[in-house]
Amino acid sequence: MAIYKLFPTKDTTLYSDSPNMNTGLDEIIEASTYIKNASGQVSRYLVQFSTSEINNIISTKTSNGEWTAYLRNFNSVVTGLNLDTKLLFYPISGEWGMGTGRFGDSPQVTNGASWNFIDYSGSNSWEGSGFPTYVTASFPESLVGGGNWYTGSNLGLNITQSQTFTYSDTKDINVNVKNTVETWYSYSLDSSNGFKNDGFIIKQTDDNEFVNNPNNQKTFRFFSIDTNTIYPPQLEFRFNDFIFNTGSSTNVVLPQVESFISIYNNVGIYYSQSIPRLRFAAMPKYPDVIFQTSSLYSTNYYLPESQSLYAVKDTETNEFVIDFDNDYTRISADATSSYFDLYMNGLEPERYYTVLVKTIIDGTTTIFNEDIIFKVAKG
Repeated sequence: MAIYKLFPTKDTTLYSDSPNMNTGLDEIIEASTYIKNASGQVSRYLVQFSTSEINNIISTKTSNGEWTAYLRNFNSVVTGLNLDTKLLFYPISGEWGMGTGRFGDSPQVTNGASWNFIDYSGSNSWEGSGFPTYVTASFPESLVGGGNWYTGSNLGLNITQSQTFTYSDTKDINVNVKNTVETWYSYSLDSSNGFKNDGFIIKQTDDNEFVNNPNNQKTFRFFSIDTNTIYPPQLEFRFNDFIFNTGSSTNVVLPQVESFISIYNNVGIYYSQSIPRLRFAAMPKYPDVIFQTSSLYSTNYYLPESQSLYAVKDTETNEFVIDFDNDYTRISADATSSYFDLYMNGLEPERYYTVLVKTIIDGTTTIFNEDIIFKVAKG
């Protein structure tokens, strides 16, 4: 199984109270509701990922058809969840410009997408009426703008996705957007199918936006592509590359929980475009005592076929960048050893990472954290 992450090519936020302002270089993107000048205001944000990278993943990495895609954003500040609140995720209609502005610039920078304009101030406006098929917008009559988006396509896929946030649950975005990505991919193969990839627009529901109520202000701020943290937005592909075929090997499955596990071909430093096949060395801590002429520790063991998963943590923050997943992080095996392929492009460069293994042996679930550490280098 495999996880392949893409980082955005561009993102920005649209603010209704500053309709010409561009914020393309902000460290934060947001979909908030607030009151300013005694009236309800909103922000919505745009994020786009490379069409060529999306097409390459689907056409070359997911050949057996078992794949899905998740949009992931990591929260900076989320407040005002006195009631459950829903964010909506739509595919954008229209090619927009990122710009080089920041919130609070004086004078305002207007060389990219804003509430009023799709590209730069005075250029193409967002459509306010006469929408193409499947395209719409929402705004108060006095605030035309705020983006255009698709709510359907000729493929018949449900492309309107949402995530509901509650006070006690996680505040990060992790929403399945496979239908939208599949529509983009279909368009790239045949322009009569689907629609072009112009990214996502993220907003609150219409009944939350533009409500002049101090008790209804909800802040959703997330880290952008320009963040100086390890949390930029991600389009995360998850696909099935699991194989368990040990061929002519006479090695057996690890028989006991008390065991040693390592990655014997870990070179320690990998470039961000590499895809190493990381191989496990596994052996019991207390092997059976039998008469033999070679070392008891010369035999490599397989991890259990249906019950072994890997995960990757950021070593410094101790946060999962790839969590254990029963469908998409299963550990494979061939005649040589147990192994998994790791796509380094989805990991932030110049940081250290730790590999963990979760497996079930003799009915006991165990997580092995054996300080298997590597670094991703720029390249």
